[in-house]
Amino acid sequence: MGQKGTETRDRLLAATQELIETGGYYGAGLNQVIAASGAPRGSLYFHFPGGKDQLVGESVRRAGQSIGVALGDLADSDPSVTDLVNGVLRYLGDRLEESGWRKGCPVATVALETAAVNDPLQEACSEVYTSWEAALRAQLTGRPDADDLAVTILALVEGALLLARAHRSREPLDRVARQVGVLLS
Repeated sequence: MGQKGTETRDRLLAATQELIETGGYYGAGLNQVIAASGAPRGSLYFHFPGGKDQLVGESVRRAGQSIGVALGDLADSDPSVTDLVNGVLRYLGDRLEESGWRKGCPVATVALETAAVNDPLQEACSEVYTSWEAALRAQLTGRPDADDLAVTILALVEGALLLARAHRSREPLDRVARQVGVLLS
């Protein structure tokens, strides 16, 4: 694939990611993706012969990698686990607030809408969550409860994002940040 093809594919994925983050799976119709990306309809089917589910699945994975990179960047500064989680909460809170409370977790909405009925999208969401759990678990090395703590912390972050979006307030994120410190002490 040439540079133009790669750029078109990236525009389609970026438009889809934006649409699913703000409106979910059902808010990301193919006509909206084409309009938002500026790509021709034929390009969508050329790059994503599996249609909408392939496009959304790849967008979920791409969004998951982007959050994973942010988590990795924070971890590279070798903070305590509490500081790392607080950094993630700040990053996600900033992202949420800057979007006008429209962009919570880039995976959660798709997971909630499709996981029970769409195996390929459930798998994409599961892969992303599994990678985030692994990144957290890696920071908890040496703790006998690392597996449980990684899942607990991820659940706390996800729940805090949902509540922050629903309340249009960072308060749930701040509360979880304080409790993570207690949990990890």
